[in-house]
Amino acid sequence: MRIRSVRRLPAAVAVAAAVTGTLSWAPAASAQSPEPTPSTSTAPRIAGETGGVAILKKDPAGEVLAGATFTLLDSAGNQAGSGKTNADGQLAFQDLAPGVYRLKEVSSGSKLLDTVDDQDVIVTPGAAAPLTIIDPFKPASLRVTAKDDTSGKLLAGSTVDIGSGDKTVLTLTTGSNGSTTAQLPVNSRTGTDFWVKQVKAPDGYDLYKPSKTFTAKPGDPVTVTVSNTKTSSTTPPATPTEKPTEKPTEKPTEKPTDKPASDTPHGDESTPSPSTSPSDTPAADQTTSSTAAPASQGTLAHTGADATPWLIGGAGLLIAAGGGALLAARRRRTDDSTDEN
Repeated sequence: MRIRSVRRLPAAVAVAAAVTGTLSWAPAASAQSPEPTPSTSTAPRIAGETGGVAILKKDPAGEVLAGATFTLLDSAGNQAGSGKTNADGQLAFQDLAPGVYRLKEVSSGSKLLDTVDDQDVIVTPGAAAPLTIIDPFKPASLRVTAKDDTSGKLLAGSTVDIGSGDKTVLTLTTGSNGSTTAQLPVNSRTGTDFWVKQVKAPDGYDLYKPSKTFTAKPGDPVTVTVSNTKTSSTTPPATPTEKPTEKPTEKPTEKPTDKPASDTPHGDESTPSPSTSPSDTPAADQTTSSTAAPASQGTLAHTGADATPWLIGGAGLLIAAGGGALLAARRRRTDDSTDEN
């Protein structure tokens, strides 16, 4: 009786590899022999003992970039590979032993783009680790100055906000040389629009209130200047304070002095009307005027322009008294003529 023996190897061997934080399982080779030979032993074979790195290079807008240079270093710091991205923005490092490598971007291949920081890459057996690299646009070199708008002298202590849209990106203050510099981030190949607004003026100068706008392109130098006017002296504001003081002093003093001067002659003119009366009649008139005049003058001195009604009343009384005296004189003359007859 013939006995057939079959020797079987494991169907699959699990190989764990860390690729960007995940585990990748690759099937192992398996062998099967229907007629085992006593003198020959079969050992399992593991496929994919080496790995690689596949790089895809882009800009912030998503366009692929050619000509970027990369260098790959092993864990000991030795160069394991170097190359440039092709027209499709791709670069592959192959036949690498599994392990941790250091990827360094030497050049972005564009005058508008900056390079990224060095990063670690894990190479696993039988796979090419995919890696997409997006290079940022180069920042613009910004210089802010503040100067006197008349003499052109550079001014220290000018604080400005630099922003884009409704966001403030930088806050800068000019130094002793009247200027300050900074790197301004740019997010477009054609440039980014910014605004500058002064939030604190140099000592002795008025704040520059308008907001200026400018465009900064990747890698280009940009200079923004804010002009300030010296703070005006305190002498001009004294002019408004002088005007109110002149008006009150002139008006009250002129009105009271003019009216009594004009009223007094009128009072004197009213007295000559009874001058044609006999000698004893004017004596009564003079007594009446002497008693009324002081009262009107005293009232005028106390109340100012409000004494006018009293003067008018006094003048009326004088006229009435003069008329009465005239009538009395005429009656006396009539009586005297009757007695003589």
